[in-house]
Amino acid sequence: MLRIAVPNKGSLSEPASAMLHEAGYRQRKDRRELVLVDADNGVEFFFLRPRDIAVYVGSGRLDIGITGRDLLLDSGSQAEEIMQLGFAGSTFRYATRPGTAKDVSEFGGMTVATSFSGLVTKHLADNGVDADVVHLDGAVETAIQLGVAEVIADVVETGTTLRNAGLEIIGEPILESEAVVIRRTGAPTDDPKVQQFLRRMQGVLVARRYVMMDYDIRVEQVERAVALTPGLESPTVSPLHHEGWVAVRSMVPTKDAQRIMDELYDLGARAILTTGIHACRL
Repeated sequence: MLRIAVPNKGSLSEPASAMLHEAGYRQRKDRRELVLVDADNGVEFFFLRPRDIAVYVGSGRLDIGITGRDLLLDSGSQAEEIMQLGFAGSTFRYATRPGTAKDVSEFGGMTVATSFSGLVTKHLADNGVDADVVHLDGAVETAIQLGVAEVIADVVETGTTLRNAGLEIIGEPILESEAVVIRRTGAPTDDPKVQQFLRRMQGVLVARRYVMMDYDIRVEQVERAVALTPGLESPTVSPLHHEGWVAVRSMVPTKDAQRIMDELYDLGARAILTTGIHACRL
């Protein structure tokens, strides 16, 4: 049975469970449930603190897990990223009071406060900077005001919180993070249970990015229409009972669907429909 770690709370929890549900796996109905066996799919889920998941996977106690790239790298565990999941995106950056420093190279001798001490310590070392790192569990933007540190390193979305604290972002991002699937470093890549899980998750990612588009069009306009809707391999084109017309079916990117419908209509296409895709295999 495949043993999978899933975040039990935080910004990773609900999107991860929703994606697993879309992939056909059972998910817990009670947040207090820590272990869930999905016997039909041969999977056992363990709901753990997001920060602990890389440790369990890296130790080999669990086969794979879902966590953030930032948490994986911060843990220092013997685990590696094997798939990006496209949610919980964030940017990790340094910030300080205006005039304190212009770049990470100027942090030497300063103290940096962060909730990701492992990640920051490595980043500073990689840049040849000798600075002290103080670990805080949250609200690190107050560390400068309270005199705990001269610099902070934290997740930045809009930067509003930092600006409200009188801070400015310094240098390039330390890391671009998102939810990822991880496994123990060096674990076999051809495990059929893991491959099946990855195929299912990949199927959800594709299904979220595409819709199925159907439309009717005159035969003489088929080539121009197909150029707009080439599909993944090629579209399905079927003759209609009404002579001179065909029905076309193709997968198109969701973000482009409305524009494509407009252009098809201008070509003379009619009965243009889009349908959501719940799952797929490519």
